Amino acid sequence: MKTVGIIGGSGLYEMEGLTDVEIVSVNTPWGKPSDELAVGKLGDVRLVFLPRHGRGHKLIPSEINYRANIYALKKMGVEWIISVSAVGSMKMEIAPGDVVIPSQLYDHTKSRASTFFGDGIAAHVSMADPVCPALSQALYESSEDSGARVHRDATYICMEGPQFSSRAESNIYRKWGVDIIGMTNMPEAKLAREAEICYATLALTTDYDCWHDDHDDVTVDDIIETLMKNVELAKKVIAEVLPRISDKRECNCPNALENAIITSRDAVSDEVKQRLGLLIERYV
Repeated sequence: MKTVGIIGGSGLYEMEGLTDVEIVSVNTPWGKPSDELAVGKLGDVRLVFLPRHGRGHKLIPSEINYRANIYALKKMGVEWIISVSAVGSMKMEIAPGDVVIPSQLYDHTKSRASTFFGDGIAAHVSMADPVCPALSQALYESSEDSGARVHRDATYICMEGPQFSSRAESNIYRKWGVDIIGMTNMPEAKLAREAEICYATLALTTDYDCWHDDHDDVTVDDIIETLMKNVELAKKVIAEVLPRISDKRECNCPNALENAIITSRDAVSDEVKQRLGLLIERYV
């Protein structure tokens, strides 16, 4: 049975047809994830839902324990992660309410732990293509079939937050050529790659940040209103994409660590092997 992880709002697991739902508490070497996981079945797919900010949205982006989140999903057997994310548009043609499937991510965060490695073991995974191309393509096709206005091959810039951009920052990001802006997909994608999990983003556009002269500056009310309208669309896309996910992963994601660990195998301590066992047991 395929096991797919969904990171997003806590309401996403209230999907029509989801059965055998149970709430699971998971411990990791990095502490607790954002909240308990909701696990259920939709057809022949096992789904694991993780509320990124905790139920009730208690965590700001910089407080999220990204390492615990990804490790917990790995521990639950997840091989694919769909990241459902609210974003601001940095391009006129990407309107609030549109869906974006980014192919590139730019990490502009400042204070987040972004790797499982260090403390006795070094590894350097490739992030040239930071999202899984196969999963992204499946999300794009499913978004189209769900009736969304969808954009692909976009660049997502991840800022630290929790404040929104200044007008100067917003205009500088636009000059850099990015398409959308958010606060959560890094280091999520980096950690998913180290965990050899396929990762792709279903980005829901909520606003024009603060660069657009003809639109009001982004507010929390704007984001919540647009997200509430799009939550059913997100559920529909998730239901559509599941049959498109191949049982056999032919991308490079499942072998990301194969040539990435640089530490001599005899130099890896038992403590490191225990802490990173789920990630490195095939190689160390």
